[in-house]
Amino acid sequence: MKIHVTKPLFAWDCLEDSPTLKTIKQLLETLPDAELLASLEAARGHGRNDYPVRALWGVVVLAIALRHPTMEHCLAELRRNESLRKLIGIETEDHVPSKWNLSRFVERLGCEPHRSLLHKMFNQLVSRLGEAVPGLGEHTAGDATALNARRKEAKHAAAEVAEGLPQASGGRKEYTDDEGNVSKVVEWFGFKLHLLADVKNEVALAYHITDTKAGDGETLPLILADAQANLPANRIQTLAYDKAADTNDVHKLLSQAHIKPVIQNRSLWKDEHERMLPGHDGRSNIVYDEAGTVYCYDRESKPMVRRRMAYIGYEPERETIKYRCPAMHEGLECPMSAKCNAGKSYGLTVRVPRKIDVRRFPSLPRATKKFERLYKGRTAVERLNARLKVFWGADDGNVTGSRRFFAHLGVVMVVHAVFAVLLAAAPRWEGTLSQTKLSPIARALHGRQKPCEVGAPTRRRRKVKPQPQLYLKFAG
Repeated sequence: MKIHVTKPLFAWDCLEDSPTLKTIKQLLETLPDAELLASLEAARGHGRNDYPVRALWGVVVLAIALRHPTMEHCLAELRRNESLRKLIGIETEDHVPSKWNLSRFVERLGCEPHRSLLHKMFNQLVSRLGEAVPGLGEHTAGDATALNARRKEAKHAAAEVAEGLPQASGGRKEYTDDEGNVSKVVEWFGFKLHLLADVKNEVALAYHITDTKAGDGETLPLILADAQANLPANRIQTLAYDKAADTNDVHKLLSQAHIKPVIQNRSLWKDEHERMLPGHDGRSNIVYDEAGTVYCYDRESKPMVRRRMAYIGYEPERETIKYRCPAMHEGLECPMSAKCNAGKSYGLTVRVPRKIDVRRFPSLPRATKKFERLYKGRTAVERLNARLKVFWGADDGNVTGSRRFFAHLGVVMVVHAVFAVLLAAAPRWEGTLSQTKLSPIARALHGRQKPCEVGAPTRRRRKVKPQPQLYLKFAG
């Protein structure tokens, strides 16, 4: 891969459509698959070893990494490409496995403990990136996407059901407009993939597979716990999600973890548009709407004027959100300013305790520019979903059975994480004649520098003049 210095750290647009043998060799060397291969070989025991486990595993990885539409295409390329064959330990064309050998292997890969070890490989790669890349996972976003798959017959799926694996089922999602009318309907048959990704770099931090009936708010605690385990302590600062995660349980969980929720508010109020704050009676002019935005009324004007109060900040010691008079804060003329701000140098101050409703009053209010900016970052996880489904083939639609689907998607996530490591560790070039150089993060991923030294200032080396005796030596 040839990456320019001006490209981002994870330059996904620089991935090769047809990776070279050098890139494939780096990918295979970066895979932390020793424990998985040992487990698969132990499960095989003293059975037939016509096709070694390492070769079968290499074929499955190459089918995803080389973006083959089917496993048969990958096997056909292995039969005609001797150099590629030898990278995964297949010496001759006769030793290339058949498609039914791969089908049985993928079925076995989706069984325990191999399925958990495959997920563990992904977690190890993300942990490696989290230690080497400062700020990875600081601002996150989550989303769920539909993946198509096939279902086994009931008599053949009994073992999968006994293992607790969800079965492919029909899913339906309705999209509504601002007036609450259904504007779009999406239906599919398969599973749901729940992702938590880094907003800036579009790298998956955790994932979970469920049936189509599982809600986003129910699954979010699981993927959040995995992401926290994969990253350094207290790395996650914000989490953006759509309305599907706007539940009391999710907001309480994020509040306990000191993570600022960037979640749009669900519209549940039918008849009323605003309410009085607790502790305020009919004589008060302070109200709030369904999204938790606090307003004050100018009752002297005819008709009355409603203004949004100025957000000052969140007070973690008091667990309150602080607001001030918009006229004093923004320099506006208000007929009620003398009455509201009498004797107050900073104007009227209102503190809203979050315990009133943690879902309605997040630590970062929704009616702020920072909230809008962070919520726009949620599109990063949507682009990541599209890359997994279109580029890596996660939404194949021809995978039958939960075991094969979990194994197939697990390999896709591992390949995604491996390429993220390779992109971050790739040398950068500048100009046409300049030499390529390794960044501090790349040196950390290569093991040439400790993670704690990443970002530390580097000293310039003084150029040393060549000694005359060297020239005399070569001249002689």
